[in-house]
Amino acid sequence: MKMLQAIKNNVPNSITCMNLLSGTLAVIAAFHCFEQWWWGLQGYQVAFILIGAAALFDFLDGFAARLLHAVSPLGKELDSLCDLVSFGLAPAMIVFNMMWQALDGSPVCYVAVLLPVFGALRLAKFNISTDQTTTFSGLPIPANAIFWIGFADFYAVQGNNISQWIVVALIVAFSLLMVCPLRMFSLKMHNITLKENWSQFLLVIGFIAFVIIAGLPGLAWGILFYIVLSACTPQK
Repeated sequence: MKMLQAIKNNVPNSITCMNLLSGTLAVIAAFHCFEQWWWGLQGYQVAFILIGAAALFDFLDGFAARLLHAVSPLGKELDSLCDLVSFGLAPAMIVFNMMWQALDGSPVCYVAVLLPVFGALRLAKFNISTDQTTTFSGLPIPANAIFWIGFADFYAVQGNNISQWIVVALIVAFSLLMVCPLRMFSLKMHNITLKENWSQFLLVIGFIAFVIIAGLPGLAWGILFYIVLSACTPQK
């Protein structure tokens, strides 16, 4: 019986480790940015898929923990460590390698390392916070990853036509957004009433519209919309 309980308790942690595995592979793929890598895709495209897989595992581990009543402090800390790799380091390495290619190895590329640094601060603040169940303080790190997937897909095509200082400004802005006190709403809903969840429904509709219109870069516009919507919506 104890062995069965131990196995059940470690199911969510095993799923969390799949998040980390996906994120680590995404980092490797990022360093093969414009090479043909897996399945005939370029490295950065494979990295996008792997970050998406990490996000799926990030959802499933919490779902499994609640389903099996296996929520634990260990699981919470492990989840944050994995998220730092998958949603902080991996997108940063995609951006770094794209900048390296576009700017011929300019030292400016190294500003991309700010993303995992501030991502770590964001996760550490979240872990000790007691008021981030229905709203967040600062941009959640998965949202940071979604923005950079969308932006990087655009940058992969337009890199030589985009000022390096625009990219630097975005890196600094999103680094600071992760640790700023701006209250941002969560997509978690306790019911489906429009009156109480209009911002969540509007965000989903906006995301769908942006992706239909702009393709993958629409993800970046969707996150910008999320930031503006949160800033304009009073959060408790």
